Amino acid sequence: MKKLFKEALEDSPIIAAVKDDEGLSRCLTSDSRIIFILYGDIVTISDIVETVKSAGKLAIVHLDLINGLSSKEVAVDFLQKYTNADGIITTKPTLIKRAKELGLFTILRLFLIDSMAYENIDRQVKSSRPDLIEILPALMPKVIAKVCQSTSTPVIAGGLVSEKEDILALLDAGATSISSTNEKIWFL
Repeated sequence: MKKLFKEALEDSPIIAAVKDDEGLSRCLTSDSRIIFILYGDIVTISDIVETVKSAGKLAIVHLDLINGLSSKEVAVDFLQKYTNADGIITTKPTLIKRAKELGLFTILRLFLIDSMAYENIDRQVKSSRPDLIEILPALMPKVIAKVCQSTSTPVIAGGLVSEKEDILALLDAGATSISSTNEKIWFL
């Protein structure tokens, strides 16, 4: 899985993040080989994942945003058993650990809102050992560069990216890829 994910990122460093059915339909025509699923519920998530997989793309589910699932390890078990998802995104290190046990690809999402959040990155990454970390908001190239220099875990920059210049600055800062719900970005 790691090799497949790495190849997908190298082919297209833009990750389409979808938050509704309209975005889902639109992302399927983009060059993005990895799709972050940021919506759904326990009834629809399997169908959403299957739509992504049928288009030949990798489906990564933001577990915290799926209605009807708790923030307990059993939610990861549910996703692994009842969907064909390739991996998860979560803000919870315990869910990262469980997903890794089940062979899912893992992304720990971190919100850098202040210096305390920045200082906690190392501790959270060491305790959960995700495959990647996603830093939000993305529009802080200097901070993204510091994070990239301080960890060996690849970094995804996400949130508020709206122009090609943003993407170039973030990639230049060391981000492995950029995630965005902005459809315009998917087709650059």
